[in-house]
Parts: sequence; structure tokens; C-alpha cells
Amino acid sequence: MAGGALVAADAEVAGWFAGRLPDGWFTRPPEVSADREEILVVGRIPEPSSPRGATAAARAAAREARIERFREETRDRRIGIALEAEHLFRRKVSWGVECGDVRVLFTTLSVPVMTRLRIAERAVLDVLEDAGVGRSRSEALAWCVRMVGENLEDWLRDLRTAFERVERVRARGPKEVRR
Repeated sequence: MAGGALVAADAEVAGWFAGRLPDGWFTRPPEVSADREEILVVGRIPEPSSPRGATAAARAAAREARIERFREETRDRRIGIALEAEHLFRRKVSWGVECGDVRVLFTTLSVPVMTRLRIAERAVLDVLEDAGVGRSRSEALAWCVRMVGENLEDWLRDLRTAFERVERVRARGPKEVRR
């Protein structure tokens, strides 16, 4: 993710999950991320073997079936581990897996966040809602946050470049006038 996005969990939380999760669930240590409300544990599971000449659609179906099998077979154990962690860390635990290039999050929180917006900012959300980006201002705002999160690095690089241009223009401009 992520960053604003999810950040890597602190060493204690990640260490606890490393010690608590059953051996063999994942092909490598899980990615453990957290914020103030939630801990997200995402592990990589083995890809199913595909018959020679399998189509992309067949391989995708096999991955989805593998993910669903993992979800069903580990449900009770994941719930037990989550309850322990929620008691210990005072945050909800969500789960997900990766299989090949497919990433599925099983249960994640959707936490309300309050904000104050001026008329021009609300107008932007209304345009996004009218365009079908979201069914409400809330969904449109969530879309905006996702877009910033997905494009954060590019956006920050562009912002830095723009700031450097502004600084060069300022440097070429008239010097301070003294009276």
C-alpha cells in the first residue's frame, strides 16, 4: 500500500503474527500493516499447478479457487488468532492473501472519517458523484483518497518539480524593493 496509506506494523505486532501464524500457511512471511484502527495481515499462498497449455482464464480461475479454499479452510483458525490479537493490540484484524498476481482482502474495515469541506470542495465531489465515480459524496471522497494513494509517488515527484520551477521563477524575478 499502504501510506495516508497503511504503514508497516511496528515490530511487536509483526513479530507476534510471525510467531502465532501456523507454519505452512504462507510461502513467505506475511505482510503486516496497521493504522490506529486495524491490522491487516496478507500472506502469499502457493499457486496451483496448471495443466500444460492452460489459458489465462483457466489459470485465473485456479488462483481464485485456491484463494477461496484457503479462506474456507483457515476461517476458524484465523478468527481465533484475530480475537487474540484484537484483545492484545486493541485493533481489529483483517486478512487477505496473494496468489500469483491476484490479491484478495477478505474482511477489512471501512471507518468513517469526518471532514469539513467548503462549497468548492463539495462541488468537486458532486461532479464526481454525477459522473458515477461514487454513489455519494462519501464514495467520491474515498475514490479521491484511493487515487492519491495509488499515485502518491508520481504526484509528489511532480509537486517537487513544480516547486523547483516556482523557486527558479522567483529567483529570476525582481528583487525586494527598498523604500
